Amino acid sequence: MDRRQFMAGAGATALASTNVAQVAPGTAADVPLRALLDRFFYDRLADNPEGATSLGLDTGERAGLRSQLSDRSAAGRGRELSRAKAERAELRRINRARLSAAARVDHDVVAYQLDRAVTGGERFAYGSGSGRYAPYVLSQLTGAYRDVPDFLDGQHPVKTTTDADAYLARLSAFPKAIDDNSASQRADASRGVFAPDFLLDTTLKQMAALRDQPAASTTLVTSFAAKLAAAGLPGDRAARAAAIVEREVYPALDRQRALVTALRAKATHDAGAWRLPDGDAYYAAAAEAASTVAMSGDAIHRMGLDQVAEITGRIDAILRTQGMTQGTVGDRLVALNKRPDQLFPNTDPGREALLAELNRQVRAMQARLPEAFSVVPKAPVEVRRVPPSIQAGAPGGYYQNATLDGSRPGIYFINLRDTFDRPKFGLATLSYHEAVPGHHHQVMTALESDAIPLIRRRGGFSGYSEGWALYSEQLVDEMGVYDRNPLGRIGYLQSLLFRATRLVVDSGLHAKRWSRERATDYLIATTGIARGRSQGEIDRYCAWPGQATSYKIGHSVWVRLRDEARRRPGFDLKRFHDVLSLGAMPLTVLEQVVRERMA
Repeated sequence: MDRRQFMAGAGATALASTNVAQVAPGTAADVPLRALLDRFFYDRLADNPEGATSLGLDTGERAGLRSQLSDRSAAGRGRELSRAKAERAELRRINRARLSAAARVDHDVVAYQLDRAVTGGERFAYGSGSGRYAPYVLSQLTGAYRDVPDFLDGQHPVKTTTDADAYLARLSAFPKAIDDNSASQRADASRGVFAPDFLLDTTLKQMAALRDQPAASTTLVTSFAAKLAAAGLPGDRAARAAAIVEREVYPALDRQRALVTALRAKATHDAGAWRLPDGDAYYAAAAEAASTVAMSGDAIHRMGLDQVAEITGRIDAILRTQGMTQGTVGDRLVALNKRPDQLFPNTDPGREALLAELNRQVRAMQARLPEAFSVVPKAPVEVRRVPPSIQAGAPGGYYQNATLDGSRPGIYFINLRDTFDRPKFGLATLSYHEAVPGHHHQVMTALESDAIPLIRRRGGFSGYSEGWALYSEQLVDEMGVYDRNPLGRIGYLQSLLFRATRLVVDSGLHAKRWSRERATDYLIATTGIARGRSQGEIDRYCAWPGQATSYKIGHSVWVRLRDEARRRPGFDLKRFHDVLSLGAMPLTVLEQVVRERMA
């Protein structure tokens, strides 16, 4: 779709179909389903204190959750599986045939989640086998040692003395979370399940970043002290926090670091899930859980190779218009990445300038959202740097939702360990992916929607959400943002190429037994993305098998459905995008919903 088609579609007559502002009347059977799903939501929230804080729901009768952390023990995971089985049994007693169309969507989405949670939880006795599949309890991307400090810094509010005491309570709960992770990892290691050597090296580096300094200098204490000062509260609690870190957190972290060091001595360099117990089945389940589309490793690999070839040709044509004709497309993208005019200085002032540019891009796109959307979220979004303490193993960028009460904005975090990894020509498309009209727009449209139950407002379907974010990058191009910026369009196409390449390397690692080095070299040669960032990406795929496939698979489904709708008389782009208010869902359910809305 070019700019003229985009503008014509956005102004066309609406489809004669249901939209989010005119939801069809429910039936009497909808009432018990809604009550059941709301009970599921609050039962789960009681065991997910961090989630309650993230949503701003740790107040009133649930205020006690603000002092707690989630149970990471084997017993806690067992309770989660038992609850999923019980919830599935209750949901199956609902007569789906008597529900309204909207309620059937709610039913089908939750049923899908529960079926996958029970199946994965029963089959795979190690790591995480439901939701996002992560085989290793401890890695550069998994574990309380990295999650809890980031959570306390970024999400725990300190406005009152009660909040401050809740912070201290959570800090005191942190050692148990570390020890519970250690116990689970030790049990998994007895089955031969622990991360490869290179992931454990980064894990140890991140543990050292937290541990090897005076307790009072850690983010756990300095962030707390800054929040106390900002709230006008006495600073004596910061000293108590430092004492907890010194006497309780550090010993637990020392025990865990000793465990990881021992595992590192026995670790292999093999990167793929194939080496795990029932590893081929684990990867197949992980890829389907992420994308919500059943595809074999071979099929994922072929899809990736085909799309890499197509997108590479598009980039080649633009590079030639810029006088860049020598070498492969990957070589030329590397050369573009090295140009001084495309780099921010790798200094703190350079990073501040980069963040300022990203926030400017986000504000400019927010002003244009009404061109393509009838629903625009109320919650603001801002760009921040990934905390340096976890940047060595953190993804290149990620999004954190705003609270429902408006006390915290949505945040798009970007990893700035080296600004060379973030050349200027690719920054805008990343902003559109992580913020608007990508993750922030999609997530907050659902969270702020009254059309769906709470359990569905923060759905976790990567194929849907990452597919939408990649579709958003394409949508922005169709809106004409890059019409006078060919380098920006190259950055957008490089992003598409990057996601297509993920299909190849993820399936290569986990289904075709590629080495870490082969996958890294392929990613660099194909995309031209800097080695530091490319290595971090490959390592991420090793720790989260299958998740990287969800972007391009999801993007392909979103584009196909939009193009199907566009071919019908009276297509209206805003009405098509209104489906976001119905919340995240498996791509199979999305196809059904969109086609019903087109009928």
